[in-house]
Amino acid sequence: MENATNQPVIQKWQKWRKNPADGIRMLGRIKVGVIPLPLYVVIALIVYAAAITQRLPNDLLGGFAVIMILGILLSDLGAKLPLLKHIGGPAILSLMVPSLMVFWNMFPPSAMGAVHTLMKTSNFLYFYIACLVTGSILGMDRKMLMNGIVKIFAPIIIGSIAAVAVGMVVGMAFGYSAYHTFFYIIIPIISGGIGEGILPLSISYGLVLGKDSAIFVSQFIPAAIIGNIVAIIGAGILKKMAEKNPRTSGNGKLLKLDKKGEKLSSVSLEQPVSFPLMGGGLLLACTFFIVGKLLEPYLHIPGPILMILAAALMKCIQAMPAQIEQGAFHLYKCIAASLTWPLMVGLGILYVPLDSVIGILTIPYAITCASVVVALIVAGYFTGKWINMYPVEAALVTSCRGGLGGTGDVAILSASNRMELMPFAQIATRIGGAATVILATLLLNLWS
Repeated sequence: MENATNQPVIQKWQKWRKNPADGIRMLGRIKVGVIPLPLYVVIALIVYAAAITQRLPNDLLGGFAVIMILGILLSDLGAKLPLLKHIGGPAILSLMVPSLMVFWNMFPPSAMGAVHTLMKTSNFLYFYIACLVTGSILGMDRKMLMNGIVKIFAPIIIGSIAAVAVGMVVGMAFGYSAYHTFFYIIIPIISGGIGEGILPLSISYGLVLGKDSAIFVSQFIPAAIIGNIVAIIGAGILKKMAEKNPRTSGNGKLLKLDKKGEKLSSVSLEQPVSFPLMGGGLLLACTFFIVGKLLEPYLHIPGPILMILAAALMKCIQAMPAQIEQGAFHLYKCIAASLTWPLMVGLGILYVPLDSVIGILTIPYAITCASVVVALIVAGYFTGKWINMYPVEAALVTSCRGGLGGTGDVAILSASNRMELMPFAQIATRIGGAATVILATLLLNLWS
């Protein structure tokens, strides 16, 4: 006798066999992100067929197809899977699964080529960051922006000191020398990522020690990657803490209310969306990025920092029409909502080399790396609380010191759903990372 609990399933199956359209409609109610499951499967099969037959376009179209089909799926799974959904699951899966797929050679060459063209040749990461920085700064209250830029250095500096102190204690407790712990574990984590931190750091080490700089890169990258993963998990935990105790978070705002207790005003999403104004915001984002690149050789300051300063200056002196600010803000919200997880996939494919980590990974090594980032987060939290910042936001910005530069900023802030903090995260990463590289080079010269 058939189990009574199976009767509804059997009845549905018999009904679908007689009328397949009902079954398709039923499957259509299941969605991957915002796309109905049957449509998602069709799109995925088309992209896969093009990739394995070498017919995938080696340009923006092919690159976007690959990263979006994976980004939509992995972010949806990360938001639904138990445990993972509470610790930044979408960011973790979107970043690490593609990296594992590369490690296992699962991507056809045409797919890898298209993603490389999108991410590196077309510089999609900086396009994304430029849009987020410009839109979030122009959408911010002037007073919050000015006070935030000044105050954010306190948790960054205190967090960095705490990270070095805790990392040294933990590393030496596991038997690493003070020299190795400081120069080969802690410094790579807080140096500002691979392109802006580890590569110039390896060149500096090579010049000081008289060795080939290439040998240092493989020694630095594992610490940076582990630190980035811990920072993403920490961001997910901070988000959960904020949900349980709303008073600790400004939901993306760094500073608390002013002394009069009045809320600081900012550009509002409630205003009607104007697509031409969003186009103006896009041009503005590109212009600020170009300003940074134009002035970088003369001021010897990283272009992304100059981009932030230029946007902040325009906001502070109110040089931009309110409508243009609104367009830039809406563009930022659109891109953050639709392209964050696909971008993470592209970063995982090209910027997170797991083969470098596997060869050096041990439990003591991982714990030492984790302790550095945990110290950043804890110190940032309590320092922010002390200077009248929202502690969750202060901790998130400080934790970006332990991320992979712009890659890490995106991953950490997306895991916490607080992309509004991108300008401050970029300051922590770029200025903090540059200062770390310079200081480490000087100390290495003295120590050697």
